[in-house]
Amino acid sequence: MSDFQFQLNHRDASTQARQGTLQTPRGAIQTPTFMPVGTQGTVKGIELRQLRETGAEMILGNTYHLALRPGEETVRKLGGLHGFSGWDGPILTDSGGFQVFSLASQTKVTDHSVVFKSHIDGRRMEFTPERSIEIQQALGSDVMMVLDHVVSLPNERDVIRDANRRTIEWAKRCQAVPTESNQAQFAIVQGGLDEQLRGECADALVALGFPGYAVGGLSVGEPPAEMYRILDVTCPLLPETKPRYLMGVGRPEDLLEAVARGIDMFDCVMPTRNGRNAHAFTDQGPKKLRNAKYTEETEPLEEGCPCPACQRSLGYLRHLFNSGEMLGPILLSIHNLTYYQRLLAGARAAIEAGNFAEYHAQKRQGWSQLATS
Repeated sequence: MSDFQFQLNHRDASTQARQGTLQTPRGAIQTPTFMPVGTQGTVKGIELRQLRETGAEMILGNTYHLALRPGEETVRKLGGLHGFSGWDGPILTDSGGFQVFSLASQTKVTDHSVVFKSHIDGRRMEFTPERSIEIQQALGSDVMMVLDHVVSLPNERDVIRDANRRTIEWAKRCQAVPTESNQAQFAIVQGGLDEQLRGECADALVALGFPGYAVGGLSVGEPPAEMYRILDVTCPLLPETKPRYLMGVGRPEDLLEAVARGIDMFDCVMPTRNGRNAHAFTDQGPKKLRNAKYTEETEPLEEGCPCPACQRSLGYLRHLFNSGEMLGPILLSIHNLTYYQRLLAGARAAIEAGNFAEYHAQKRQGWSQLATS
């Protein structure tokens, strides 16, 4: 994949945190990075100029949802996901594996494929590894994720081991699909909360020589400490010279804990989903803006934040939510996305300066000051 290069620029001395640059055909991404989730070709409620102003460099789309509606051939005819959405920066597409197992009904998995019924209209569909990559090729994403077998947790060890075997075989089949040099495939390490199975999956996938690796199947309800334990085991098994992506994570504290363990890339719906529900992230902890104590509050949501929500008072933001005005969810989504980008920009600067541990401790202390209020 000659059009993709990952360069490690700095390593933190006291943690496993790394600062790097992922070069793609559509621009460079500074890591650690957070990718806003644009599941169906849009980050909900956010116009592209606003999205750029949050600091986002790369966004995520989803194979399952876009294949169902409007269909990958429609997206291809409308210029691929970039032309379709208007976003000219890098895009990563999830393979659809997680959505198949969490949204679709009557799912049947064999070594050949997964057959399921659409959660939208009930029509029968089939994803093979090859089909997942073909859809992503039609979407024209810069980074494509291989199809993996996701299982619920907790689960029997034999079930997780069988899903691992299938994940590895499916990764091989995805890799065998001819791919243009302007599209890269990342593999996904599964294995549940079992350290041995995580290691076996990581070793098998690393041997295949993918240009990037994701850690999947976490942030599905397990305690944060369990996720961190699996990252402690898995990250050292992944190549130093390739990007590491933790899928579907998460809270601000999870991002920094994962950065400390060597993760480079993140995505999560939490900033926008919480924003639509009047839940704001700040350096002093989360704030619930529907609470009556903010009714006459003249202070901004967060001092020093450049986002448009923080140019208004807390009292005004609360009014928007309580009166059902659509501007409230839009402004708070922008704020939360801006907060995530500022958080990781600060992490990158701290890694470069050699004081990430201090930065991390400072953020933890701030978040502990304010219970959800």
